[in-house]
Amino acid sequence: MYKFKEIQTIPPAKQLVDICLSKTNRKTPTVIHPGFKITRIRNFYMRKVKFCQTSYGEKFGKILEDFPKIDDIHPFYADLCNVLYDRDHYKLALGQVNATKKIIDMIAKDYVKMMKFADSLYKCKMLKRAALGRMATSVKKLAGSLSYLEEVRQHLGRLPSINPATRTMILTGYPNVGKSSFMNIVTTANVDVQPYAFTTKSLFVGHLDYNYVRWQVIDTPGILDHPLEDRNTIEMTAITALAHLPAAILFFVDISEMCGYPIPTQVALFHSIKPLFRNRPLLIILNKTDVRPMSDLSAEEKQLLDSMKEGAEEAVHFFETSCATKNGVDAARSKACDLLLERRVEQKVRAGKATNFKNRLQIAGGPAPESRPPCIPNSVLKERAGELPDAEDAKREKLEKERMEELGGAGVYSVDLWKNAILEDPSWKYDVVPEILDGKNIYDFVDPDIDRKLAELEKEEELLMREAALRDDESVLSEFAKTQKVLDEVHSQTRQRKLMNKLKKARNHAPNTRLKGRKSGAEVEEKLNAKGLDGAKVRARSASTRGRSLVVKRQRTATGGDAGASRAESVARAASTRSMSRNKGMANEAAAQKAEKVRRKFWRKHAKQGKKGEADHHIPDWKPKHLFSGKRGIGKTDRR
Repeated sequence: MYKFKEIQTIPPAKQLVDICLSKTNRKTPTVIHPGFKITRIRNFYMRKVKFCQTSYGEKFGKILEDFPKIDDIHPFYADLCNVLYDRDHYKLALGQVNATKKIIDMIAKDYVKMMKFADSLYKCKMLKRAALGRMATSVKKLAGSLSYLEEVRQHLGRLPSINPATRTMILTGYPNVGKSSFMNIVTTANVDVQPYAFTTKSLFVGHLDYNYVRWQVIDTPGILDHPLEDRNTIEMTAITALAHLPAAILFFVDISEMCGYPIPTQVALFHSIKPLFRNRPLLIILNKTDVRPMSDLSAEEKQLLDSMKEGAEEAVHFFETSCATKNGVDAARSKACDLLLERRVEQKVRAGKATNFKNRLQIAGGPAPESRPPCIPNSVLKERAGELPDAEDAKREKLEKERMEELGGAGVYSVDLWKNAILEDPSWKYDVVPEILDGKNIYDFVDPDIDRKLAELEKEEELLMREAALRDDESVLSEFAKTQKVLDEVHSQTRQRKLMNKLKKARNHAPNTRLKGRKSGAEVEEKLNAKGLDGAKVRARSASTRGRSLVVKRQRTATGGDAGASRAESVARAASTRSMSRNKGMANEAAAQKAEKVRRKFWRKHAKQGKKGEADHHIPDWKPKHLFSGKRGIGKTDRR
């Protein structure tokens, strides 16, 4: 079965452009600055172009996937689409959608290639605008095809679900001859019935159950007797169903002529569409016999009806029916179902499907093997021979039901539960079993292994008592106290270590492994002196700048002097510079420190989320203005 109702809605071209552009704006980063590296700027805009191309591709790919392909579906649905929508127009619309999808892919490919050579933010932005604009122009050219496909989708969703391979009956004939009334009687459908022609303007499907299987009944629109090329779309749907569905055909004839068409005209229609009935069970339904019975027909009219049998490859069955009184309706339905069922079975046998099905079954039967002769009881053999049975064979055990009837019936008779008890002395069966004997429970002495079990219990109790005595030993308690003391110390040290680590952790950062291999100034000076170099001079130079490495190039100084004095000047200058930069825009040093704490806290949270940079933000869907502000006048559209 084809799921035409699951095809998604196709938006108009202008709305499709707004959907894809707003999705691109929401799903991609939106913050970029000219100071960024040019590679980052290129990637920013290339990502937007590629994402927009993917959005269009998904929309068009879904359209091409959902709509049925005329060449791949059942011929009935293919011809029905041709009648309703025009095969060429349908294929052309889907072809235009596919071509536009390829054009958008080529546009994205070309502009991404050009964007790789852009050397400024302005050029990248202009290329992005040109790419998205050309994509939007290509989609807007599809306005006609998209609106046509949306109409096709709506009509496909309203088509009835017809299974071309199941058991089917098709009702056909002139308009207003009683087809819809017949369908309402035999199925659960509720087709509109009116006293004028062409009430049914499309195919209607109903279902019925016959012989424990489900049948579908198709009510077709009325057909008029004129050439095929002159028939309209409504009539062609009926012709399509008759041509492609392997079903039982019920051709309706209104013998009362209340439909507005005389019997000769209806017979002429039958002969004109008779080639469509080949290799199908055919029933002629003579309807509305309650208004005009068959006995009132003239000889010429009866001869016309008999002419419908001529030239038929198979037997044509006539049924007199009346939808008003329901006379003959069930007989016609049953005969149509039986004929179609026989035809389907013959086709399966002819195609070899029935043989394959039989080979999968294991059929029990056949003659008994010679190695296993029949086993007949002696009593049966004696009865066959006419001999009297022995006295033991004649003695039959009385059934419990017979005893119950003899001894008062149900509710009075009590079943003897001890009758079949197996004891050493049969006279013990009905002895009363005491519960208490000599002040003791009698069931305590029934178990023959009672002594062995009692010994096991006493042994287990002795082991438990020894274990309890071992627990109370002073040496065991003292050893446990020592062990507990050691454990308490270990746990206390662990808690202190955790607390110290927690206090030391000023911020969340990765451990710096470079500090492990750092050497002190004394070690470096000692090694240099051992090699014959002046270690004191190198150490004094390294101390001139705070926090610098030993291998950093020595800065030139305008004046010589004491190393300690230059060190003090450097520290004072660095502190004043930091203080001025940090206090810029702040009232005092305390406010600057507070702002620094807030800044570090924010970036600590930012780093935990694993964000790439300031452009890596999630922008929620806040109803983009260009989608909700109505018609825009003359103005910029950069907001896209």
